[in-house]
Amino acid sequence: MTAYKDRSREELLQEKSVLEEKFKEVKAKGLKLDMSRGKPSAAQLDLAMGMMDVLNSETDLKCSEGVDCRNYGVLDGIREAKELLADMTEVSPDNIIIYGNSSLNIMYDTVSRSMTHGVMGSTPWCKLEKVKFLCPVPGYDRHFTITEHFGIEMINIPMTPDGPDMDLVEKYVNNDPAVKGIWCVPKYSNPQGSTYSDETVRRFARLNPAAEDFRIYWDNAYGIHHLYDDKQDNLVEILMECKKEGHPDMVYKFCSTSKVSFPGSGVAAIGTSKANLEYIKKQMAMQTIGHDKLNQLRHVRFFKDIHGMVQHMRKHAEILRPKFETVLNCLKHELGGLEIGNWIEPRGGYFISFDALPGCAKAIVAKAKEAGLVMTGAGATFPYGKDPQDSNIRIAPSYPTPEELAIATDIFVLSVKLVSIDKILENK
Repeated sequence: MTAYKDRSREELLQEKSVLEEKFKEVKAKGLKLDMSRGKPSAAQLDLAMGMMDVLNSETDLKCSEGVDCRNYGVLDGIREAKELLADMTEVSPDNIIIYGNSSLNIMYDTVSRSMTHGVMGSTPWCKLEKVKFLCPVPGYDRHFTITEHFGIEMINIPMTPDGPDMDLVEKYVNNDPAVKGIWCVPKYSNPQGSTYSDETVRRFARLNPAAEDFRIYWDNAYGIHHLYDDKQDNLVEILMECKKEGHPDMVYKFCSTSKVSFPGSGVAAIGTSKANLEYIKKQMAMQTIGHDKLNQLRHVRFFKDIHGMVQHMRKHAEILRPKFETVLNCLKHELGGLEIGNWIEPRGGYFISFDALPGCAKAIVAKAKEAGLVMTGAGATFPYGKDPQDSNIRIAPSYPTPEELAIATDIFVLSVKLVSIDKILENK
């Protein structure tokens, strides 16, 4: 297939004419398709419906330590829930606190607590002249929204196939005391689906921060979210690496079952050093008398252990894998060789990252919307919603039905072609 840039102006105009006719036909159908966020589909949610039957009015609702889960108490989570999520995140049950349904809520609380009360005795961030966070890009928009909300300056760190550009990370962290944190999605990253290399994780652990209150915000959102049994990424465990390097307090590790059981009713956790945990628990005691122990118990009795959770995630993969392959096959078949976009084929996670020609992302998303397809806004994968290249688009295959997804992907590639032709014609 001849690249668009190598075609004559006349060839491109002829191609555009054909594509515009197709676009008119699609637009006339009045479609309403949504590929905007990585929500589990109804079929995935149905997998956990048995959890609704685990507890009933006849059930013994005492946890393993004998606490009545209907009542007050157990600030940091019941023991068996700690064990389950500790196995999920590869940490010790003694290094974990169980929260409510959202890891995002824990991250928000952690930043908020640092703003008002500091980190383990350090100056509260709100009293500092400047607070900065490093943001690997493209990255997770909800991370960036948190730091923007608190007025924290965000610094773009380009992602590589091995993770964030560690030369830049080391430069900022080791030399600027205003840098207090870095957002990370280390496994099957949002949106690229990349996993940090062993060396990248070890370089994180070897950081020597200029700020004593610097923390790595390690959001292991997709730790067990593989698409394949025989092709799975592995990630070095960061807490142990930091401990080896003499920096046991440097990382907060977040996780949840939001995309394992129910996003609205999952269980979330933070894993970190015992010193960090004690400091967090002192402030939690002012905030809550403990999170939903019945939900914790429900999860434990449904999954039983990490092996049950892994088997459950295989069922998710059976639903997700064909959807990812539908998108990737269409991209390859329709755009391969045209040199108007690049994408990564992830082995897990929830997204496919597409890089269009510079200056085209916003126009592509707008074009798709015109045809009835809603996508994540262009720029969302960058702090402040500003992609310097206006290039990155996050594709979320999970929510639509397989039939809807096939149509949505066709609309997307049609939009990419039309916008790219216009961009190339500008320079002809």
